[in-house]
Amino acid sequence: MVEWGAHGNTIRVISEYADDLAKKIGSENIYNFSIGNPSVDPPKEVNETIQRLITTLPPVKLHSYTPAPGLPEVREKMAAFVSESYGKHYDADDIFMTAGACGALAVVIHAINCPGDEVITFTPYFSEYRVFAESAGATLIEVPSRPEDLQPDMDALRKSVNEKTSSIVINSPNNPSGVVIKEEYVKAIAELLKEKSSEYGHPIYIIADEPYRDLIYDGIEVPFFPNYYPDTIYCYSFSKSMSIPGERVGLLAIAKDCTNRETVMHAIAGATRAFGYLNVSGLFQLVVTACLGKTSDNTQYIVNRDFIYNSLTELGYTCIRPDGAFYLFLKLPDGREDFCRRAMELGVMLVPGKDFSYPGFARLAYCVPLERLQGSIHVFKQLADEYGVSPKDNNL
Repeated sequence: MVEWGAHGNTIRVISEYADDLAKKIGSENIYNFSIGNPSVDPPKEVNETIQRLITTLPPVKLHSYTPAPGLPEVREKMAAFVSESYGKHYDADDIFMTAGACGALAVVIHAINCPGDEVITFTPYFSEYRVFAESAGATLIEVPSRPEDLQPDMDALRKSVNEKTSSIVINSPNNPSGVVIKEEYVKAIAELLKEKSSEYGHPIYIIADEPYRDLIYDGIEVPFFPNYYPDTIYCYSFSKSMSIPGERVGLLAIAKDCTNRETVMHAIAGATRAFGYLNVSGLFQLVVTACLGKTSDNTQYIVNRDFIYNSLTELGYTCIRPDGAFYLFLKLPDGREDFCRRAMELGVMLVPGKDFSYPGFARLAYCVPLERLQGSIHVFKQLADEYGVSPKDNNL
């Protein structure tokens, strides 16, 4: 605990450093692409709903405790919305409201793991997965993605699954790359886990981490894992889709055909007690429920994605073209890890790929005003000169 607290999450450390540096040299000289904080406004219905609820409901209704899994009317509407959206049936008691997707992941991983269990995830991945797994007494097992497209390496996955495997955490669209896992790999993962669950005599769960599901470009579809594999625990957040990350509202969903579903749901409720978790904000449960189906206007993210991807590749950088989310995964010239430090010295804040267990890359969060991206290009030009980057067709 001391180590996790002393070192902190690298993303937030870099972002806080950028804020401090901006006070010294001016914010116009800082290009902070470190943190995935939405830069577009919430849908207008969010603030309208807040105002309506505050003026029409008694304060005791707005600010009281709610049941830990969420308000009954909220869970009912969430179940109906998820069912209608993805074609798999959920009831109100299949829904548990959580403090964002991170809250969902933390309680699920603690609920289904015992000391000695193993949790698998594909690299690159959000670093907090390791904290969640190890704090539950489990071991996080890293399985590489295919370097050419960051799709799952199925041979490596097969070699990693064993009788200790409790679950596999899958994040699509992916943070930090923006890659969406293709349906052919979703089907292959499902078949492998069905085979191995039968062989070992216990379920191996998929934990589907999908806070970026609604940030998708170019008509790409995100396969809904529970439709392919019943033993899936679906984790979602409204943080990115409605641009309300600070409100911490998400959910997890476990359908009736999930193995040991009732026991798992009881374990999740127990994990929330162990965390001292009481309930998600009652006000914001009501707000997101009233705004279901509404999302922020993500047009700006598409503009930003196209600008920064085209600009950097024209300079000669190698980048993975994002399918969704709002991150660009940049290959470091010759894999040189000092690139991020040098960029920071010049005012550009990137998160090193090693913090996502994928060294040789860096994450650039383009959820910023377009002019900040435009203003940073002269720095990337200077870095290209310093690191011997020249225009060439070598993009992923």
